[in-house]
Amino acid sequence: MKLAAEGLNVSWEELRRTEGGLVAADLTISEGDVAVKYNVYLRKDAFVLLFASPDRSRVELAARLLKLAGVDAEVTKVGNRNVWQVEATTDKLAAGREELRDAIAKVVKKAVEERWVEAGRAERWLKKLESGVALKEGWPKYKVGLSGSGALVVKFRSPNPGSIEREAQRLRDMGLVEGVHFSVKMPEEGRYGYVSILREGIEHIAWLSVYGKDKQRLAAEFVEYILQRAKEKGDDVRKKAEEIVKEGKERASLELEDFEKKVEVNGKTYVVKVIGGEAVEEDRDGRRLLRIKITAEVGRVEGEHTIVDRVVHEYAITFSRRTDNAAVGRAVARASAPGGREADAERFSALVKALTGEEPWVYRMKDGRIMIACGGAHLDGFKRFAELADAIEKWLEETGQ
Repeated sequence: MKLAAEGLNVSWEELRRTEGGLVAADLTISEGDVAVKYNVYLRKDAFVLLFASPDRSRVELAARLLKLAGVDAEVTKVGNRNVWQVEATTDKLAAGREELRDAIAKVVKKAVEERWVEAGRAERWLKKLESGVALKEGWPKYKVGLSGSGALVVKFRSPNPGSIEREAQRLRDMGLVEGVHFSVKMPEEGRYGYVSILREGIEHIAWLSVYGKDKQRLAAEFVEYILQRAKEKGDDVRKKAEEIVKEGKERASLELEDFEKKVEVNGKTYVVKVIGGEAVEEDRDGRRLLRIKITAEVGRVEGEHTIVDRVVHEYAITFSRRTDNAAVGRAVARASAPGGREADAERFSALVKALTGEEPWVYRMKDGRIMIACGGAHLDGFKRFAELADAIEKWLEETGQ
């Protein structure tokens, strides 16, 4: 059966409340003498269009009509029942043809008149329906938001195993590693599965968008898409996404040699001048460690321009995995250093802050030792340097669980 968008007609009727209290209406999409009646539901967080039937061919027809209306939705099976459905939610519907958006907008407006939908929520929906939502061509809809802890969430969900596998393969083709850059859960018994891109994955895609050679174009498109989705979700989500993308693009963008920066530690100003450095793996009693070694001159600023107490030294910090798999780096301040342990710890802190943007943690032990500790955020900072980036990335990938 050949269908054409030119003769498409969309209408609605019978606004009502379901037994469960949802606001619902019937929405019919037709082309010529072919018509399908869908249900539209106005939920608390979204509006949804749904058609379900034990006749799969009828559901596939409903999906084809939706596609003519500008909405790409999959046919899925409902649990273990012999029922099939096609469903589309807010953003996909708001990206559809004007005829569809107008019909849904009329349903929303009528629900507001009946005081069945809160006006503020309806206003946000109507804004989307009237202006339309541009979904990036070729990319499925990713959920982008913040977790309860403030971490960026980038996740694609689907009840279709083929869709999950296709998206996972797309990320692999882009150069991402499952378990390091993204995680996958396949759908089971009609439930949704997902592909979740981790922070490390977003950073890596951002890096690929600048330095990825043959993968650069695809990665750049994905970065643009994620930033677009984040912007739609508000300033907090946008800022977090932009921060991670910025960090990813900066990876390996700097060189240690001749790097110079002025930083403040404990109310004192230091000038750090890096001579060179490297990151190497070490094996200690069967544990794979990462040792970052930086040779630098660190001096304290007195007055406006005078640099005093200049010390040139090779600073080293060794990273390992904790039992919870977090990466932690440790070093010990030297008692034999000029000025003793306290002065050495301050110079070490100045170096780490200059290179990573973050001060390390400093612990004073009962036996007089001073420990300097770094975490994942510091490793992210070290990855900005070309001499360190590959070794850090390799160690993180190969020691990750």
